[in-house]
Amino acid sequence: MSMRSLLPSLWGHPDEKDPFRSLQTEIDRVFNDFNRGMRLPGLTETATGTRLAPRIDVSETNGTVEVTAELPGVAEEDVDVTLTDDLLTIKGEKKSETEDTQKNYHVVERSYGAFQRSIRLPFEVDPKQVEARFEKGVLKVVLPKPPEVEAKSQKIEIKPGG
Repeated sequence: MSMRSLLPSLWGHPDEKDPFRSLQTEIDRVFNDFNRGMRLPGLTETATGTRLAPRIDVSETNGTVEVTAELPGVAEEDVDVTLTDDLLTIKGEKKSETEDTQKNYHVVERSYGAFQRSIRLPFEVDPKQVEARFEKGVLKVVLPKPPEVEAKSQKIEIKPGG
């Protein structure tokens, strides 16, 4: 038996049927299908993979920092926003709807459970001045910049090189 027949994926022609390549393709498909079922639009796994965390946008204007979080399927009363010194924390829970034992599910892509996301701010904010609004599954938190932070900020002119 030649070495060529034992390792067809290394020396085979593209036109030949390769059982190892077929096996690898099938394994890749299984893992891709599994991973696809683990994702939920708007909520992502944290680095540990154990919790859901809302996707966020953080933007800045002259006088504020705005944090926008997507919370699809989460009720307003299930969301908590806290500010401790310079740490903004958004946490809550996406609760499961009533479970139907009569159904035979073929695909389950929706996830439920507790989530938390913390954002460290470059300054401390007075919690009494923070505004939070929740509309259509989107949370928007507006944090005003303290006057001393605004006073320190100055635009730097960029000169052409050469």
